[in-house]
Amino acid sequence: MYPEHLTAPMKMELTDNGFTDLTSAAQVEETLAKEGTTLLVINSVCGCAAGTCRPGVLGSLAKTEKKPAQLATVFAGVDQEATAKARELMLPYPPSSPSIAMFKDGELVHFIERHHIEGRSADMIAEHLVAVYNEFC
Repeated sequence: MYPEHLTAPMKMELTDNGFTDLTSAAQVEETLAKEGTTLLVINSVCGCAAGTCRPGVLGSLAKTEKKPAQLATVFAGVDQEATAKARELMLPYPPSSPSIAMFKDGELVHFIERHHIEGRSADMIAEHLVAVYNEFC
């Protein structure tokens, strides 16, 4: 578990921009089961989360009119119950943080694993997500 004083600013980067912070398995199940599209970010303390994942996600939302109906996040290493439930719903993909998932009508339709985030710029991630929004939103 990471200390809250360390992770709070990392959570706020998303929650201050419209993301719902999911901290329990029940919240994850309820959120991801809703009709429409839900973008779920598995947040992390790693450098690629700070350098490209969160900025890429936020940049994607600024670049397009087509957006997911819901924005949500869980924090790996902090919200253990919520993260475990999210990862269960992302099978067959292995646990990966940071990562980004798109759900539509309760079904996982697109997943961006950590190895698709590492080594890519925030702009590349944003453009990738805009294409995902155009397809599913």
